[in-house]
Order: sequence, then C-alpha cells, then structure tokens
Amino acid sequence: MTLKARLHLSAAAIGAAILLLAVPPAPTLAQQGPAGITVGSADIGGAVAGPNGPEAGVWVIAETTDLPTKFAKVVVTDDQGRYVIPDLPKAKYKVWVRGYGLVDSAKVDGEPGKPLNLTTTPAPSAAAAAEYYPGMYWYSLLKIPAASEFPGTGEKGNGSPPFIKTQHAWIDTVKNACQSCHAIGTKGVRTVPKELGQFDTGYQAWVRRLQSGQAMANMATVIARLGPGKGLQLYADWTDRVAAGELPFDKPERPKGVERNVVISIWDWASPTHYLHDEISTDKRNPTLNANGLIYGSPEESTDEVPVLDPVNHKAWTITHPYLDPKTPSTKGNVMAPSAYWGEEPIWDSHTSIHNPLMDEKGRVWFTAKIRPDENPAFCKQGSDHPSAKVAPQAASGRQLSMYDPKTGKWSLINTCFSTHHLYFGHDADNTLWTSAGGPASGVVGWLNTKLYDETGDEQKAQGWTPIIVDTNGNGKRDDYAEAKDPLDPAKDKRVVAAFYGVQPSPIDDSIWGQAMDVGFSRIEQPGYIIRLMPGSNPSQTALAEVYLPPDEGYGSRGLDLTTDGIVWTVLSSGHMASFDRSKCKVLNGPTAITGKHCPEGWTLYRFPGPQFKDVKDPGSAEHAYYIWVDRHNTLGLGPNVPIAMTNGGEALTAVVDGKFVTLRVPYPMGFFTKNADGRIDDANAGWKGRGLWTTSGTRTVFHGEGGKDTQPKVFKLQIRPDPLAR
Repeated sequence: MTLKARLHLSAAAIGAAILLLAVPPAPTLAQQGPAGITVGSADIGGAVAGPNGPEAGVWVIAETTDLPTKFAKVVVTDDQGRYVIPDLPKAKYKVWVRGYGLVDSAKVDGEPGKPLNLTTTPAPSAAAAAEYYPGMYWYSLLKIPAASEFPGTGEKGNGSPPFIKTQHAWIDTVKNACQSCHAIGTKGVRTVPKELGQFDTGYQAWVRRLQSGQAMANMATVIARLGPGKGLQLYADWTDRVAAGELPFDKPERPKGVERNVVISIWDWASPTHYLHDEISTDKRNPTLNANGLIYGSPEESTDEVPVLDPVNHKAWTITHPYLDPKTPSTKGNVMAPSAYWGEEPIWDSHTSIHNPLMDEKGRVWFTAKIRPDENPAFCKQGSDHPSAKVAPQAASGRQLSMYDPKTGKWSLINTCFSTHHLYFGHDADNTLWTSAGGPASGVVGWLNTKLYDETGDEQKAQGWTPIIVDTNGNGKRDDYAEAKDPLDPAKDKRVVAAFYGVQPSPIDDSIWGQAMDVGFSRIEQPGYIIRLMPGSNPSQTALAEVYLPPDEGYGSRGLDLTTDGIVWTVLSSGHMASFDRSKCKVLNGPTAITGKHCPEGWTLYRFPGPQFKDVKDPGSAEHAYYIWVDRHNTLGLGPNVPIAMTNGGEALTAVVDGKFVTLRVPYPMGFFTKNADGRIDDANAGWKGRGLWTTSGTRTVFHGEGGKDTQPKVFKLQIRPDPLAR
C-alpha cells in the first residue's frame, strides 16, 4: 500500500472516530450475550450451567400462549452449554431446561431480544432421571417368551397360541399391533391409572384397562393374538415390576454432533379429544409447492373435522369432511367401558376415518377416507363388466378417496372399489394416484387415473386394481396363475394373498413399490414382503410382481420409500432400518422368487440405537418405527436422499446419514409419537431457514403423554442449522 493510500485511510479513520464521538450510536438489533453469543431481536439465547459447569446436549424450551394457538420452540445446547433459540414470534415466553440426568429446571420468563442464562436441576435419584427417558427404555423391560417356547402350545400348554409360530411373530405383534396405535412405554401405559379402580392384581387391572375407550374391540383382538392370558400376564408382570421400582437397564445418550443443530417448532392444533394420523404440507415431487402455506391433517377414527394450521400467523382451525351416505357408521357407537381419563364420554365421533393426506401439483389435498358403508356398489362386484372386477371382484372396501380444493372450498368424494390406506402420486402422464389397502384382505393394489377423473368426472372408468401375481414360471409375462392356496405349478404364475401397506411409485421407472405387513398386523400367516409391481400396458391383466424378504435376522417390514436412484428403504419390527438395492439381485423371477429369499445380496440392515428386549437374544433393538420417509430434496438439512424413520419407541426421528444414525429426539411434550413426515422448501435462497421437515403427533392417546387430558395434538417442524448457535 502506498504512503498516500495509508494517509488517506488514516484520515478516514480519524474522521469516523470524530463522527462517532459527535453522534450517539444507533440502537442495535442484536445484543451480545455471555460467552460471545449474539442475541437478535427475535432470539432468546444464553448459557446453561449446572453444579458441575456448562451443560452440553440439553434442550432449552421456550413456550408461549400469547399467540392464537400455543407455540413452543426447542433447541440443544452446544459443547459449552450455550444456546440460541432463533426467530421467535413477539410474545412472552416461559423458558426451561430439560435433559438426561436432570429434572426440569424452574420455568422462567423470557422475551425475544434479551439474553437469558439458565441453571439446570440435577435429578435427585435414578428414578427421577428415568422419568424423562423415551418409552423404549421402559418397555424393553417387557418379558418376551423365549424362542424355544414357539410355536405356542395353547392355553393348556405354555399359553401362547399355536398360530404364533416364532418369537419373531410375537415381537411383531407387540410392535405392529400394540405399539402402532400408542407408545407402550409412556407413563400412561407403564403405570396403571388409579382412576381405573382398585384391583387385587396387575392382571385384573390389565383386563379392565383393555376395555377402556372406543378402541376396546381392537385391543381385545390384539391381546387374543398373544394368547390372551399369556399376554395379559406378561404386561401385568411388567407394570407390577415398574410399580415396585424397577428401572430401565439402559440409558439414552444426550444429543451429540449434528443432533445439536436441530431447531424444533411446535404448534397446537385440533382438540384434546382428537388425535392425528398424518399431516401434509406440500407435493413430494415438488417440495417448493405451497411455500409458507397451510398444513392439513388426517384425524382418522377421532373426528370428521380436518385440522388446518397456518404456521406463519400461528392460527389453527378445522374444516368438515363430508360423506355420501347418512348410514355411514360413526366410531361414537363403538363398544367401550369408561376411560380412566374421559369417563363414560365417547370422545371419538368419526364417520370418515381419514387416514392419509397428500397434496397434488395444484395444491389440492387428497385423502384416503370413508365416504360410505363398507359394501361396494354393483360395478365392483362379481358379474360386473368393469375390467378390474372381471379379474378380481371386490365385495367391500373400508375406505375410499376424497379431494379438497382449498381455492374453491369444495370436496370431491370418489367411490372406489378397492380399500385405501396410504396414497402417492406416480410420475406418469396420467398423474396416477396409487394406493395401499392397509391389511391383506382385498388382495389387490388400486389406483386412480386423476387426469381422466379431472377431465370426465367418471370415477368408474378412472379407477382400476390388480391382484399381486409373481412370475414363477420365469417367462417375463403374466400368464394364468395358481391361486395362493394352491401348490406351485411350473406352467403357471402364482398369486400372493397380500396387499400393500406402504406404497411408493419409483422415481426411476414405471414400477410401483409396496410393502405388505407381517403376521402381527395382518393376522394371517404371511411374511412382510417388499413388493415391486410392474403395471404393464393393461395393469388389471398385465401387472407382474416381485416379492422380497430381508435376511433372517430382519423381519416385520412397515412402510417404505425410495431414493431418487431407486434404492428402497423400510423399517423392520426386528429393530432395524433396512435398504434394498434390486440392481444387485442375481435372480428376479422363476420358482424360487415366490419365497422372497432369492436376493439376500440386495439387503443392508442397520440396527436401531437403543436396548434390545432384555430376554431377546436376536440382534436388533426394542425400537419401533411406524413408517419411513426419504428426504429426496434435502428439505431437513441432513442431505439429499436421507431416509428418516418415525421411531416412536425412541420418541424421535431417526435418520441414516453416510451409514450412521442421527437421532433427532423431540423431548417436549414427552411421549412424542409420529407416523409419517414430509418436507417443504419455503424459500430455496434462505438457507436452513427456508427449509423444514413437517410432522404431527400420531398417537391415538394424546392424553397418555405429558400434560394429560389437557394436551392437544401438535404440529412439529424440524430444521437443521449449521451449528447450535446459528441465527
């Protein structure tokens, strides 16, 4: 630099200094907090310390009731105990600290723009600390009958029913029949509410508790699958031991690494008597659709009122889902005994059983929903001239389809012959909507040509369905087939009695991938297949399927999704997350293809974090995941094509990133339980702030979790920032 330039800079610096002395500094929008933390006008930040110094990897929670709906935000402290809660709406907040090894700190007042240091409260005992553990750590204490006790020998033998042939089937029933509706390890289940009454034994208490509420019939069916005396005995033994003071034999870890970068926003919606199954924020094929727009939920058996959230203005309301036939039954009439929480009040009143929502490229919201009684119209049944009915007539369907257009406020009710459960759009010119059926009873896969439906309104012509036929004669085309009950015929193909539970069109070809539930959910003797369906030119008559099963240590698939390069991901009741790469398979069809075991080389299994059931010797984890979703477009911030499991045993979302698990635990309210997720990009140019993963509380018993019967279902938005202090 020249002397002249240096003199010029010096003069400029002197002039600036004189100016600063002459003019008072303008008020800043950010304050410097402790340890170099910057707190903006919309942030709360500071340091968290306990008796032994800074507290790393603990959660700081800020909650307000000043907005139209209750709102909270949660972050994790860094390795020096520092935190910043960014972008808070202007309101007064209660702020506190939660973490493993602690009990909740006192709630203190906080306001955006003001630094706030916090002090933790160490747990006074191991029992007090364990109250904050995810449910999995508690229900891993449940005794599972030894593998040598199967097949069961019935009530006069070892108590397990003969149709439960393996320990795997028992565990699959516990996870995919019991745990799929509510979290077993929450305090509301691991303890027996005194409001149920006084009982001489834990066994009697469980007999009574399984009669409570409008899920009584389903709970009775499930416990019967376990034997019912045997199942009641083991659940009673578990709660008796917990009541006597037995504690989990394993402990959860505090968040570490990238897990500390999570920011969780939480809104209330719906009402305390309702529960949610899923939500939707955008179109999976184009996550920039509906940017900053409304979120829609599916309340399943609880109500016909669809919850809606405006996350920008923090407002929630409902819209009523209609149905066609006034004779459509309501869950309000379900047989029940009084609830420990709600007494004799039947809190559910749903005719429509809205299971899943999905958004299309126009921003319309599609639902799998019940619009009439189960019996199908004549065009679905035997003797109909409908092309699909000629192949596989359908006498009944439990749910059909509906569509809501937010622009007009109008509903379309679509009468399908096939039952619906989950749904996803394909990538074809007809914008085909592919559905699953849930259970295996229908034995078919159904679809709706939405392009044709939009053009004509003809629901009969626009829909179709096909049975699942495996190419066991190996000639590459669909031929006459042996029925599932018949032996393999080398000259024919073979039908599989299955239907999709999870469903996902492939992004790389015309195939549709599905997944069938194992015995614990399906209640028939059939394994949990991963299924590839190739529709062909006339799917009712040309569709061919391939079925795949994981290696023996894995079982009980539930849900599936695909990466953009066609890798299939699923979760297993054996306690694994699993990927399947069909391109590695050496055999695709022929007589061995019916076993599903013909491509072990395609599978990779990842054992979930957390303990295995104490008495189970198999590899795996007690963790239960309800479903899985692949973040193809990096909407969360962990990278593209990251699979994320809804691990409701661990009260978390669990991802696999570069072959390693990242556990994003949601600590508030305790009992986090979700069934699916989707991701949206609100602003592609805003970095982490313009992206987020959306989900909702999915337990049927919101009142089992923290807050009891005053708690409402929640909407959760998770974001990953560059570091724990990013604003």
